[in-house]
Amino acid sequence: MDRITLGSTGLQVAPLCLGTWRFGQESKGTMETNRGQAHDLLDAYADRGGNFVDTANGYGDGRSEEWIGEWLNERDREEFVVASKVYWTQMSEPDENLSRKTIRAEIEGTLDRLDTDYLDLYYIHRWDDETPIEVTLNALSDLVREGKVHYLGASTMAAWKLTKALWTSDVEGLDRFEVTQPLFHAAYHDDVRDYLEVCADQDLAVCPYSPLAGGFLTGKYERADPEDPTVVEGPEGSRATLDDRFSDFYLSERGWHVLDAVREVAAEVDATPAQVALRWLMDRESFTCTPIVGARTVEQLDENLGAVDVSLSADQRERITDARYAEDGRRWGH
Repeated sequence: MDRITLGSTGLQVAPLCLGTWRFGQESKGTMETNRGQAHDLLDAYADRGGNFVDTANGYGDGRSEEWIGEWLNERDREEFVVASKVYWTQMSEPDENLSRKTIRAEIEGTLDRLDTDYLDLYYIHRWDDETPIEVTLNALSDLVREGKVHYLGASTMAAWKLTKALWTSDVEGLDRFEVTQPLFHAAYHDDVRDYLEVCADQDLAVCPYSPLAGGFLTGKYERADPEDPTVVEGPEGSRATLDDRFSDFYLSERGWHVLDAVREVAAEVDATPAQVALRWLMDRESFTCTPIVGARTVEQLDENLGAVDVSLSADQRERITDARYAEDGRRWGH
């Protein structure tokens, strides 16, 4: 895979980031990705030219970072861009917090589990309403000055909060968020429009999580009830059967219409729906967009990485975008 520049950071990364939230994650008593499978996925990603790995202190209760750290010990650390996050805690109390005390404790735990001296990118996993943003940014800026973190990022939050954080960094002379990580996919686009407009205006890179809507946009699900968009048929062991939140997050009238358009375009370009949905994101013109793919198998990973070789016309991209709307211009609801 060729490299792209991640926003204004200067970091050269693969156009698709490997997400590792499934590493060590247990859902209804099932381990989604065990240690051996995690290392196989990391091997496959690196062997195919990938270099951008995303994790968090809480993924798998810390196992994700530990297993990545073990794997990195067999590789050249400098060849990889490693991102982690802080908010839900492993090393400190309370369980969710962005105070200076928490950030100092959590970065040490993360670096220890990853067995590295620094992170390339450190996100706040959520916004902390109880801690002033200038306190959080001061603590994070100290980590940058100490060389423990190279760049800062922000995950899910309201557009006005992201704007407030950027303004605070500017006024106080603090390091700012350079990369964002919202929930963003073809069927969800308008819900984060204001957020993405801030990213475009401020030259922030966007690394969407759940770019395939939890697997919905892979096309492996079929609608089972024409009156209820949340009733689906899918493979046994798929996310719809493991995660009770699947229908709330990913199933909607809007989603089914977008999936139909994605499938049509996939047939036209001889690609899979997953590859088309990822390519639709990668083709953003107003900001760098590097989707985070969270494959469960090497075969799924290979399919996702195939998106780099897919080409969509402007008309095909617009058809997927327009599928969110009915003929009267009304956006399909949830």
